[in-house]
Amino acid sequence: MLTRKQHELLMFIHERMKETGIPPSFDEMKDALDLRSKSGIHRLITALEERGFIRRLPNRARALEVVKLPDSMNPTLGGRRAKFEPSVIEGNLGRVASPPPRPAPAQSDAGQSVTVPVMGRIAAGTPIEAIQSHSHSIMVPPEMLGSGDHYALEVRGDSMIDAGIFDGDTVLIRKQDAASTGEIVVALVDDEEATLKRLRRKGNSVALEAANPAYETRIFPPDRVRVQGRLVGLIRRY
Repeated sequence: MLTRKQHELLMFIHERMKETGIPPSFDEMKDALDLRSKSGIHRLITALEERGFIRRLPNRARALEVVKLPDSMNPTLGGRRAKFEPSVIEGNLGRVASPPPRPAPAQSDAGQSVTVPVMGRIAAGTPIEAIQSHSHSIMVPPEMLGSGDHYALEVRGDSMIDAGIFDGDTVLIRKQDAASTGEIVVALVDDEEATLKRLRRKGNSVALEAANPAYETRIFPPDRVRVQGRLVGLIRRY
């Protein structure tokens, strides 16, 4: 599956090569997708290459080859719409209507658990592609969640280790689009990258702060960052 931005870039390259026989420049791709920097184009190109849609030809400037198109462009598939990975958290999420009372130990059983969907991976390190679709579900005690919609993400990376979040952990996230400064959130940057960081508001800027001195704090204007949820719990397997 492709994200919407990946699909847009692939089709722009394909159409430009059909018209001129020459791949577009990175500046042209950036303008066509309304991105603020060419670094976003680099990430999209890398993702398309990893998925086998394009090939970069060595020792040639602006040398890209479209290897294949999405299934929706294949006439044998009846014109089905291309499938996209969501750039925001979607789907039926684990919900607890209201904070349930903590049951007495003798009454606790597996039937009281809440099913929470695992929505792919989240980067605690260098940001990765935006969050993927529902991969599987886990059972979580309701007292770990509270009210609202919830989802889970598998952590990749070590940028939050000083906050007790390690590579391989599963974090529980309450879905919300706002957070207070100092809270650990799922942040979507430029509708492309999903990362787990501590949110800090500094004047008119938003800082995404790691909990590992090896990583720099990243600072953005507020229109480039969207909060997708707040950390409420963590699951670790030994």
